[in-house]
Amino acid sequence: MLIKITADQLPGEAQEAKITRIYPQVGEEIQAGESLVDMEANKQRMTLSSPAAGIVEELYVDTGQIIKKGQLLLTVQGEKMEVQTTSQTGFNYFGSMLKTEKEKTTLQTDLCIIGAGPGGYVAAIRAAQMGSRVILIEKDELGGTCLNWGCIPTKCLVRSAEVYKTLQSAADYGCSAEKINFSMPAVMARKDAVVKQLRQGIEILLHANKIQVLKGSARLLDARTVQVQGQQQERSIKADHLIIATGSRIVDPRIPGIQLKQVINSDMALQMTSLPRKMVIVGGGVIGMEFAFIYAGFGVEVSVVEYAEEILMNCDQDICREIHRIAEQKGIKIYSEARVDAILSTEGQECIVVFNQAEESKFLAADRVLMAVGRQPVTEGLGLEEIGVQLNEDRRGIQVNERMQTSIPNIYAIGDVTNQVLLAHVASAQGIVAVENIMGQERSMNYHAIPSTIFTDPEIGIVGLSEAMAVEQGYEIAVGTFPIEANGKALCQGESQGFIKIISEKRSGRILGAAIIGSHASDLIAELTLAVNKQLNTQDIIDTIHAHPTTAEIIHEAALAARGQPLHFIPR
Repeated sequence: MLIKITADQLPGEAQEAKITRIYPQVGEEIQAGESLVDMEANKQRMTLSSPAAGIVEELYVDTGQIIKKGQLLLTVQGEKMEVQTTSQTGFNYFGSMLKTEKEKTTLQTDLCIIGAGPGGYVAAIRAAQMGSRVILIEKDELGGTCLNWGCIPTKCLVRSAEVYKTLQSAADYGCSAEKINFSMPAVMARKDAVVKQLRQGIEILLHANKIQVLKGSARLLDARTVQVQGQQQERSIKADHLIIATGSRIVDPRIPGIQLKQVINSDMALQMTSLPRKMVIVGGGVIGMEFAFIYAGFGVEVSVVEYAEEILMNCDQDICREIHRIAEQKGIKIYSEARVDAILSTEGQECIVVFNQAEESKFLAADRVLMAVGRQPVTEGLGLEEIGVQLNEDRRGIQVNERMQTSIPNIYAIGDVTNQVLLAHVASAQGIVAVENIMGQERSMNYHAIPSTIFTDPEIGIVGLSEAMAVEQGYEIAVGTFPIEANGKALCQGESQGFIKIISEKRSGRILGAAIIGSHASDLIAELTLAVNKQLNTQDIIDTIHAHPTTAEIIHEAALAARGQPLHFIPR
């Protein structure tokens, strides 16, 4: 039978709400109780779950659209079941009205972890490997932001854009391709399939390690008690140790007009099945620039408005200049040292971004405006201050020591919620450090060799001290650089843009840091991360034979260049 699913309930009893996420695609099979759409209104969020099992026949709404109460959202060909509507915290508000009292249980465990992102689930597995009984709490999806709305989904889009670019340039490789095109719904479907496969992999790992997973929203009642609100149960967990791994959320800047339907965030961008003709991205950091290259790769007219002096300000100036040059070469317009003042609606489908640059008001028309101004730790609603868990001085994130302990000795915090380094691999490393300390092994978190990768086109990889930082810290340095265009493998691949540089201490040759902008930079930076971590010197790299032809040879050449002896390049 054909089942029409409408928005009969909206967040906060509102009459209108914005669609922030759509889960299923047309033609996808769904089960009763699966999430259909996320909605937001009156600063409250809600997830509508499916009242039916069957096949999605038609979607009548899009991400970012403003809907009214009772509006048709989608149709499903299948069998109708009981309706369940939940908030993002996972608590079934409307379902709870049908019950006189929730089932209440108390559980005992060695370790309770709040949050199943790359910090939380890795910590859970490591603890289980060391013999601990573990309960893992997650209010949304396993894998956290990284797997569901960040690292993995965006890299899927990066790959699709890369394949499209390769098809367009087929003639450069002696090949031919006709009627080149792409389907954004198919691109998103592939992204969803990859995310689903990896999420299922996490489920298998947790099950294999006998980790109990609870779905719900957690709150600390005291140093050893966690209350979990689920759809059908309210549970209390008594644990010897706790790890808080609640991650971060998108920052909504205070810009007039941010509530317009044309304005989206990175979560919503990952659900768009149709592309705008013109997009303005507010923020030229990692998130903003990755999306800029993705959309430009699909043919969207992209403009980036950045408040700082330059995009990707955490990179050295030569890296910033190179990626800026390449971005503009690809048609991305960049407005740096610019402040967005407002977003105005028009009579049509477009909007106008009003910004100030060099004391002059400027205007950009766009079909979509993507807000990419950063993230902030999720600490609200956890009951932290009530039980005495101290926050950082700026009140952003939980204060921890090098062992990842909070101000309460048996409570630890890891990942973005600490506001230390907001990277998935850092969260995982912090999780392992926390668990091993809990289990009696003395471990300290070391941040001096943390690699960062940026998936622009070409990629960027960074580790250790930048050139500017090394000089500021008083080092006398030698810098070895080598252009990607001088590498044989890169030329074979048709990827000749960018360069590598290794920053070393001049007297000892010890490698202090490195940066790569070019093909496969995100993979190549691993060797230099090992070098920084183990305090290797440039001679150690020189003495290591690198296979030919590979892009990894640029590391060998840069180490030689740091000593003034490059073999395949004449220094300028």
